[in-house]
Amino acid sequence: MHHGSADKADRAAQITPPIVASSPWSVSSVKALPEFRLAVSFRDGTQGVVDMASFINSPAAGVFACLRDREFFERVFVEYGAVTWPGALDLAPDAMYDAIQAHGDYSLEPFKPD
Repeated sequence: MHHGSADKADRAAQITPPIVASSPWSVSSVKALPEFRLAVSFRDGTQGVVDMASFINSPAAGVFACLRDREFFERVFVEYGAVTWPGALDLAPDAMYDAIQAHGDYSLEPFKPD
């Protein structure tokens, strides 16, 4: 009984479509700007600027403190509709989208406990 040739490639990757985020608040592109800001575009065409400077430079930055390294900050990319950096750092796109739709920009502020 012949079960197939070992030289045949697995064709599943060729027929399985890539995952594409479909929510309007899914980020479609991102670009690092000076002063720890990001230019973002969303799937529905909404565009704006995200200012991360005060958050990144605060004591509350936590795991995001590594973004103070400008070269690392510039390695930003989009993955599954979210702004992402290597090491699984990402920003929730929904709050960013709401603020940009309302004001044209979004400032990520440090967490301030009550």
